[in-house]
Amino acid sequence: MTKPILAVTMNPSVDISYPLEKLQLNSVNRVTDVTKTAGGKGLNVARVLHQLNSPVVASGVLGGTIGQFIEKKLDETNIKHNFMPINQESRNCIAILHDDMQQTEILETGPLLTEKDEANYLNHFENSLNGISVVTISGSLPKGLSTELYAKMIEIAAKKEIPVLLDSSGDPLKVSLSRKHKPFLIKPNQEEIAQLIAKPIHDLVELQEVLATNPLFQGVEWVVISLGADGALVKHNQEFFRLTIPKISVVNPVGSGDSTVAGLASAIATGADDVEIMKTGMTTGMLNTMEKQTGFINNDLFNEYYKKITLKKLN
Repeated sequence: MTKPILAVTMNPSVDISYPLEKLQLNSVNRVTDVTKTAGGKGLNVARVLHQLNSPVVASGVLGGTIGQFIEKKLDETNIKHNFMPINQESRNCIAILHDDMQQTEILETGPLLTEKDEANYLNHFENSLNGISVVTISGSLPKGLSTELYAKMIEIAAKKEIPVLLDSSGDPLKVSLSRKHKPFLIKPNQEEIAQLIAKPIHDLVELQEVLATNPLFQGVEWVVISLGADGALVKHNQEFFRLTIPKISVVNPVGSGDSTVAGLASAIATGADDVEIMKTGMTTGMLNTMEKQTGFINNDLFNEYYKKITLKKLN
């Protein structure tokens, strides 16, 4: 049996959706159809892994009644979890869907943590790695934690020879790419790559050149760049691949990047070959866009859409 994947979310939330025909400012808005889900990029990853029948454990930090609600939601879907408790309240993230598909978001920043919390979580993380095949780290950091946290986690995992898939951006990603122990896989978009190198990138040829020559990306085994409806550009060691996906009916694209990470992690954990890893990640990302709920796929459609992905080696 495949060993579990550890899916880390450091700043999870309860995602609350309020659908309104019209948002009345400076007035009372009554909502009847409210949905509340365990949210956060890493929890989307965990959900999709569970739907793929890949063993997974959700991790990160949780606190207060909101943290208890998140654990209850995971328990309801039989997703195992091993969060470090904190003495602060986790956060709510509210999306108001109104006036013909407009979306207004109200996002709490979440808890303010300390150096001691960071040290405690690193110990918790190290103890969570026993029997783990792959680690995914997704999303932003709560306030108070250092931008070095992900790099420290990657170093701890590297000592146990556990690959880490890092889906983050900004300074936490840049610091992680600047250390001796680098993530096994990263999944930035073209804009995030441009931010890392502080220079604009105008096309895919220029993007390939940056990935091939910039020291930040040396030693990262996999770089997966999503191109939305145009598929993906993938660098595996020194080889480049272009993946193309079929035209699909998009219902909700939110969470498709997290679903891609889940597919990649699932394939890597089972020792799949390069082609299967890439095509699995693209398939799960596609399937998520076809569902109303974020971080969900219909696994019954997996084989059908897997076969529709084309792959071309670029060098």
